[in-house]
Amino acid sequence: MKKSLLALAALGAFAGVAHAQSSVTLYGIIDEGFNINTNSGGKHLYNLSSGVMQGSRFGLRGTEDLGGGLKAIFVLENGFDVNNGKLGQGGLMFGRQAYVGLSSQFGTVTLGRQYDSVVDYVGPLEAGDQWGGYIAAHPGDIDNFNNAYRTNNTVKYTSANYGGLTFGGTYSFGGVAGNVTSNQIWSLGAGYNNGPLVLGVGYLNARTPAASGGLFNNGGTTTAANAAVTSPVYAGFASANTYQVIGAGGAYTFGAATIGATYSNIRFGNLGASFTSPFKGQSATFNNAELNFKYQLTPALLVGAAYDYTRGAEINGASRAQYHQGSVGVDYFLSKRTDVYVIGVYQHALGETLNAAGATVNATAGINGLSGSSNQNQLAARVGIRHKF
Repeated sequence: MKKSLLALAALGAFAGVAHAQSSVTLYGIIDEGFNINTNSGGKHLYNLSSGVMQGSRFGLRGTEDLGGGLKAIFVLENGFDVNNGKLGQGGLMFGRQAYVGLSSQFGTVTLGRQYDSVVDYVGPLEAGDQWGGYIAAHPGDIDNFNNAYRTNNTVKYTSANYGGLTFGGTYSFGGVAGNVTSNQIWSLGAGYNNGPLVLGVGYLNARTPAASGGLFNNGGTTTAANAAVTSPVYAGFASANTYQVIGAGGAYTFGAATIGATYSNIRFGNLGASFTSPFKGQSATFNNAELNFKYQLTPALLVGAAYDYTRGAEINGASRAQYHQGSVGVDYFLSKRTDVYVIGVYQHALGETLNAAGATVNATAGINGLSGSSNQNQLAARVGIRHKF
């Protein structure tokens, strides 16, 4: 009996050591709220929606110590709609993130469905990724700062932190037999975060983005996965053979206030390469600039404001499309895990652009994530609650 008890005690001690060397964390966010959209295809819309401030999600994050400073890591994270229980990202089981890899003192290498370098290093500096939610992102999230598109089949490297400096890159295999570059995606980026100063730069290049399996079309099988492609801001340019983003941003904190700015150059190269278009072979360039500000009035109360300007591409002498957007937000934390918030976004469009059929039309407002306006103006407001677990 004594030997049996000793054996059980030894096994228990061994199990305790093994457990201490590995861990799995369950986490998630539930974000729900009431919205007002003054022009959803020409009509007022009042509704509940999920995941505006942050996408509602459920995830597992794990790590195992392999010794010598080497660790195995993984993340499985899905998105879902609180209102009907459906999976997000086009119905994918783990549509937000799904990857496995190794981490050491030299950096981290991961493989799977992941975020690109523009999202990692520049995205956190725009208002939409801070206090404004996706409706405060740049029109149509044209530069992917707000992570409208994720990358499949991706190998990713993230460096260690060198005194506040980090850098990394991604490469996504297109998976098309006989054509290495079709659907291929790659990105590079770097960031600096030390004291009151934060800086970020990023580059993203995606081939045949609107083709099956391309960046604009890799979320799943439902139309919800491709909602951003229908944005009136750039739906007419989705036929490009190459989608390219160059982005940069910075922020500086002084006391309770933080002021920030971002810039992006977006190029749709070789239009009409995948679909019929009267502008086949041409390229279109957009430029976007944002100035944002936030102030921590009290430890529990944050207020923010931002202005964003997008200048559209020149189209055969037509007046360039322009999009002026203003956003305000108030976020009150009831606890470390639960907050209530209010967001308001107004957008005004000018000039001309291409529609999805490739025809020149008057530009119409298109706040990110919402149905496009029937005219030049659109106003959206939201009152929401967010809980983290």
